[in-house]
This record gives sequence, C-alpha cells and structure tokens, in this order.
Amino acid sequence: MKVTQIIIVLTLVISANTTFAQKNVIDKVVAVVANNPVLLSQVKFQTEQLKAQSVIKNECEILEELLFQKMLYTQGQLDSIDISEKQIDAELDRRIRYYTQQFGSEEELEKFYGKSVDKIKDDFRDNVRETLLAQNVQAKISGNITVTPAEVRKFYNEIPVDSLPFINSEVELAHLVIEPPISAKEKQAVRDKLTKLRDRVNAGEDFGALAVAYSEDPGSAKLAGDLGFLGRGQLVPEFEAAAFALKGKEITQIVETQFGFHIIQLIERRGEQINVRHILISAKTSGEDISLAYTKMDSIYNLLQNDSLKFDAAVLKFTTDKETKYSGGKLTNQQTGTTKFENTDLDQQTFYAVDKLKVGEYTKPIPFKTNEGKNAYRILCLKTRSEPHRVNLKDDYQRLQNQAINAKQQTILLSWIKKKKQTMYIKVNEPYANCTFKYNLTTK
Repeated sequence: MKVTQIIIVLTLVISANTTFAQKNVIDKVVAVVANNPVLLSQVKFQTEQLKAQSVIKNECEILEELLFQKMLYTQGQLDSIDISEKQIDAELDRRIRYYTQQFGSEEELEKFYGKSVDKIKDDFRDNVRETLLAQNVQAKISGNITVTPAEVRKFYNEIPVDSLPFINSEVELAHLVIEPPISAKEKQAVRDKLTKLRDRVNAGEDFGALAVAYSEDPGSAKLAGDLGFLGRGQLVPEFEAAAFALKGKEITQIVETQFGFHIIQLIERRGEQINVRHILISAKTSGEDISLAYTKMDSIYNLLQNDSLKFDAAVLKFTTDKETKYSGGKLTNQQTGTTKFENTDLDQQTFYAVDKLKVGEYTKPIPFKTNEGKNAYRILCLKTRSEPHRVNLKDDYQRLQNQAINAKQQTILLSWIKKKKQTMYIKVNEPYANCTFKYNLTTK
C-alpha cells in the first residue's frame, strides 16, 4: 500500500548538529520561492535526518518537498497569517519533551547536542515558526476532509494483494494519571506575588520590564511578555476570555490556567485579533505534594489489584488527564494519529514498563511528565497487542481510514500546486537545476 506523500518536511526533526551547514558544506541558495530561499544545507540536513530514520530519498525529492513547504509558507505570508510566540513555545516545548523522553533526561539531551535546551530552542525558533505557518496554510487547503466507510473499503479493495504492507506487532495503551496537588498556601503565595506586580504597574512601572524580570514563560519573557497578535481559538479558554474582555491598556485580574497564574495587559486590538503581553508565574509542587500524589496512586493501584475497580472506571473517577478521561485513558500515537504503537514509537521507559504485560494487565505507578511538563505519576494498561500481519480492514481500519483521508488530501494539494505555480515565482539553481521533479514545481 503506497499513498503518495507530497510533504514530510513539516515534521521538524531537531538535529544533533545544528552547525551542519558550517561544518559539512559551503552553504548557498539552491532554490527560491518568491523571496524565500532554500539553502543547500537544508537539503543535505533533511537527507541525513531521513537516512537516520531509515527513509531513503534522493536530494531532488527532498528539494521538491522543501519547495512545497516554501510555497505554503509564502502563501501564509501573503495571507498575513500570524503565528504567535505562544504557539511557537508550545511546539518547541512539545518537541523537547519528546526528545527528552527519547534520551532519558534533559541532561542527556543537552550532552548529546552540546548545548542547553534554551539554546536548542533558540536555534530552531525560526524553523518552527515557518513550519507552523506552512502547516496552518496546508490545513486551510486540505484539513477538513472526511471519508465514509464505503470509501475506506473502496480504498482498501483497490490495493493489489501483493502490495498490502506487513504490519509489525503493535500495542494499544491507556493510562491513569495523578498530578501532585498544589497546596492552597502555594497558590496564594503566587497570587500575592502577582498582585504586587499588578500594583506596581498601576503605580506607573513598565509592564514589559516586569515581565522580563519575573515572568516564567521563557518564550515571551524576553519579549517583554508580548505574545503577538492572536485570534479566538488560539489560547486556552480562561486566558482568552480575560484577554478579549480588555479595553484600552487595561490589566486583568489574576487569571488561572493549566500553565499557572497570569496577569495580562492589552497592547492593541486589530479587528478580531488582539496583541497582549502577560506575566506568568507557576505554583510549584513540594516534596510533600509529590508524596501525596504517590500515596493516592498507590491506593488506586491496590483497588485495581483487588479487582475492586475496573481500569476504565478508575480512569473516569480518578485521572487528572482531561484529554483521556472520557476515553478510558486511551493514548494516541502523535506520529500516526492512531491509537496503535510499534515498539519504536514508545520511549524507553514506556517500552520496558509494558513489554512483559499481558493484555488487560497494568503497571505499578511510575513517574512521568505531563504534556505541560509537570511531574506526575501514572499507571499504564495494555489494552491490545497485535501479532505481525498484513494490513486488513478488521485489524487496521483506523490506519486505512487515515490513509484514505490522506489520499484525498494529496489530490486537493496537487490541484493547489498546479494552480499556484502559475503565479508564484519558483527557481532552482545548481546543483539541482537538472532535477526531474515529480510535481513539476518549477516555473519557466
């Protein structure tokens, strides 16, 4: 089963050697889309990254994918789509958490890259901004695509039997999470600190200067707390409601979100978008809080062991993970969009925790970090484990559904490319001037 992929470059892979361009090639511009260049180092870098993942593509194929990303990015610029610093920070944090899990700790990650996590983030900020903008445009072009069960069956039946791929053993996992509770005393201490900062601003001190000095949001603090222009739906609900209610240069009362406590100041309103700055301070968990979380998790584990409570019911009753609370704790593979994980999709801690489990069994409480980077405990449950097999409708419907949607999206994207390349300047230079591109992206 082969579904043509127009683009894979939109999933950023952080390089172990971000000075690749300086050390390995004499860098130069090898292509241009409008005013946006593609560098030789980018082509070489992406080729090496894919090779490290056992994906072999020649440099002409890589360049074509980079050209497509630049087309999307250019369209985003033309459409004046804004990517906020908050979005960039969230994406960088998500990727750093993923790589931290792969390496085992932030210290090992920093050792491998030869630089601090903050420096890694700084090096890739512009790259992530471009990636998110391109993804935004791609989603507008082909994001709201669905397929019916009949279309999935048709898609499957059109695949030659000898082309059906072999699927490795996969697992489906669920988890029950307990985050350490933060004491009322700690929360009040944070509120008191923010109240004093708010009073200082109202007395005439500069909000931006205080954000630089006190905000715990690493992305916006160095920008005087500025989050850029944002529309509705781009912020967590509590923050959005408070921010959009502001007038003039008003400052909110203290706002609590999943990230901590904020005060927010309106800088400018432009139509349906606002530009705000904020100061974030997070309440910290103490050793006592962490011990309480473990004690609670251990009690839940004993209930499960004694068969006093089924896992799904325990998740619904106790988990602090809102995203999985109503799905029995079922985890989603962020790389594939399905609930199935191959061994290579799991971080080391998770793999070793579930490797010897039988279906329906669960682990003892183990420490882990939430999507917000908070320390927590969880119990993992093995829901299913499949044997290696050829893809089929019964076992792999979700996978086939995603592939059918993807095929539809590719058709729409190809149509967009065909239209846009007539009006968007695209030029390819040596050493790739003689490349034969599958989608004929260059304009004459």
